[in-house]
Amino acid sequence: MFENTFKAALTRREQQVGLWLSLSNPYTAELCATAGFDWLLIDGEHAPNDVRSILSQLQAIAPYRSHPIVRPVVGDVALIKQLLDIGAQTLLVPMVDTAEQARQLVAATRYPPEGIRGDGSAIARVSRWGLLPDYVEHANKEVCLLVQAETKLALENLEAICAVDGIDGVFVGPADLAASLGHRNNSSHPDVQAAIDGALRRIIASGKAAGILTSDPVQAKRYFDMGCTFVAAGLDARLLAGATRTLRAQFPGGEGYSVAGGSTGSVY
Repeated sequence: MFENTFKAALTRREQQVGLWLSLSNPYTAELCATAGFDWLLIDGEHAPNDVRSILSQLQAIAPYRSHPIVRPVVGDVALIKQLLDIGAQTLLVPMVDTAEQARQLVAATRYPPEGIRGDGSAIARVSRWGLLPDYVEHANKEVCLLVQAETKLALENLEAICAVDGIDGVFVGPADLAASLGHRNNSSHPDVQAAIDGALRRIIASGKAAGILTSDPVQAKRYFDMGCTFVAAGLDARLLAGATRTLRAQFPGGEGYSVAGGSTGSVY
């Protein structure tokens, strides 16, 4: 059984810096893996990924030190089973608003009697197609489950969500939280920033790992200084967009192109 090094690092409260992958391509995923980030988030919620494209990216990242985290489009039991079977050890599930939702997700990621995960490991990549015959015996403790708190309701239930056994970390989603608080596309609004900081401190105080995404390296360092354990410091699509537009702006006719990498709104 391969140890979940990311989960072990969270347990030791070692800060883990990550990068968001939303280009849905194994070639660019591998390129990003050469940078040496502690973790790479394969986004299945807002990027055009499916199970097969996620599998390709898991395979591309596998030779490198970066730990892949998969974000499904939704916390569906059947989809979670598929993602775990293709080799995802760590999941980041969006839009978790209640402790009951969190408990259902824990059950979906665990084999019985602790949960309801179906066992097809003998024919799955996760056991190396039976090469690890005792995979099922060790799987429950190696799965890492992270949930996203990104609505007003989630903040109201934050302590209860953090108290759920089997939740390893809670990630604050700035863009959706801003919209939920009435400041759509403006996560920099003082009220949103105060809510984010307050939520992160509450997660940290609970003993669970706190995480967030930002495209500002200075802000990322501030979150680490606050005590966050896993922070994504950028997005592949935004980095590519910013670099190409900056290049184009240096030549005649490029004056109208943004050099900020796209939308000035929230990252998610």
